Amino acid sequence: MEMTKGLLSILLTMILTQNFVLARFLGICPFLGVSKKLNTAVGMSLAVIFVMALATAVTYPINKYLLVANNLEYLQTIVFILVIAALVQMVEIVLKKYIPSLYNALGIYLPLITTNCAVLGVVTLNVDNGYNFLQSLVCAIGGGVGFLIAMVMFAGVRSRLESCDIPKFLKGLPITLVAASLVSLSFLGFAGVVEKIFA
Repeated sequence: MEMTKGLLSILLTMILTQNFVLARFLGICPFLGVSKKLNTAVGMSLAVIFVMALATAVTYPINKYLLVANNLEYLQTIVFILVIAALVQMVEIVLKKYIPSLYNALGIYLPLITTNCAVLGVVTLNVDNGYNFLQSLVCAIGGGVGFLIAMVMFAGVRSRLESCDIPKFLKGLPITLVAASLVSLSFLGFAGVVEKIFA
């Protein structure tokens, strides 16, 4: 029961109060670039969830049994980046072969998962927090689901903005950043809720 409560706490914290995009400001490039249409936002988010979970599953044993065991912790960042890059290449090949419409819709943003700091952030966060394998996977999945929620919410906001009469000086990137900040503020209210649930 205590273990389940701990895993649920990690999951909800990563989705709501420590959301990579809206609280930690990681993964902003795809957040702003791919959120114009709902289907591409969902497709990108699902790819990110998959890469986050897979990167965590692969980097955890590499870190624990190879780097830490041989006092090579200083190589963590380089090794993590190489693993993430290889996984993204694999995802790109699979999407190109089996889901070409999504591959074409994501365009340049698919290779950007390699440099998406949210993916690197989740694997380093797991190390920093001293999570075990199961906690690390829950953290990665929660981080990915939080990314999905942020993308879907922001895609909805941006679709509404297209039909609004926006002043000329705010059109384009300025109104996008204002909308992003308001979406981010909406998640601040969850901080107290999550704390009360697991107090």
